[in-house]
Amino acid sequence: MPETADPADPAAPAHPGDQVRTEEPVRTHVTPAGAGVVELARPAALNALDLTMVRLMTRALTAWRDDPAVRSVVVRSASPKAFCAGGDILAVRAAGMAGDDTAVRAYFTAEYGLNALIAGYPKPYTALIDGYAMGGGLGISVHGSARVVTERASLAMPETGIGFFPDIGASYFLPRLPGAFGWYLGLTGARVTGRAAVACGLGTHHVPAAGLPALEAELTGAGAADPDAVLRRFAAPPAPPAGHADAVARCFSAPGLPQVRARLAAEERQREWADDTLALLDAASPASLAITAGLLRAGADSTLEECLARELDLACRTARTADFHEGVRAALVDKDRKPAWPAQAQPERLS
Repeated sequence: MPETADPADPAAPAHPGDQVRTEEPVRTHVTPAGAGVVELARPAALNALDLTMVRLMTRALTAWRDDPAVRSVVVRSASPKAFCAGGDILAVRAAGMAGDDTAVRAYFTAEYGLNALIAGYPKPYTALIDGYAMGGGLGISVHGSARVVTERASLAMPETGIGFFPDIGASYFLPRLPGAFGWYLGLTGARVTGRAAVACGLGTHHVPAAGLPALEAELTGAGAADPDAVLRRFAAPPAPPAGHADAVARCFSAPGLPQVRARLAAEERQREWADDTLALLDAASPASLAITAGLLRAGADSTLEECLARELDLACRTARTADFHEGVRAALVDKDRKPAWPAQAQPERLS
């Protein structure tokens, strides 16, 4: 299914040691100070996670987890534009259209397994986000202990716009963001940048892009043993609430999609924002909106493990749907940005 060949068996013994792996789309090494460094190196695809990348990350993190020589982990990007722009949805679409359910399940099982591994990681895990971090890019960052964002960072879960739904554990973390902000992000696919990402809870620290090289040098050097102290020293002062936070809370705290739309239509204080938000909802797949609302509602009272299991079942079914095939076509194949959503009486049900 992925565009690149699978690596060797990820269960095989592996320790990246002192030598950087330069030939792979994920480069890993351990610094003399004990920082395990993961570098995403598929810039032509904005580091979109294919199965090879997922397996390479899993192999390195698994090897480092119980290695006393590794004190912390830093994840960075070799791309000047993106941390990680998402999962390999072109490959998932191709497999879904071909009826290759085995390939679809293998991809999502590996990706969600990586998300769970990061969420339960026993060592500090810091993602340095400078550029796009969307979908799968949040899956390899939000579940870690620290997410550093620069003013160039742009974070989003844009799945409803391609006929899919916020996955990678998003049904767990989105409903837990304050002020119904996760509902807003999950349903509309809206982006948050820089300090606003910290204010809403997706990021943990804001560091100007100019300070990122010095921060990385500290995290991978003398500060590897205590990354929290390093981050406190480099982080900019806390930001005010994310833009339109009051309006988001007013509108997206409604009990259902019809009520959200009604509140947006009646919004007076942030009329332009409300009109833009309604346009985002109107452009999204109606089936995806219904699925997402149900997932977020269920996820609010579920564990991460339960959310990932629910998402896995739904992802395998959604990969076969006409909405997903059409949404990816419009966004990434023909790039006309004009999906014609198929008429659908009933969206996929949650398991």
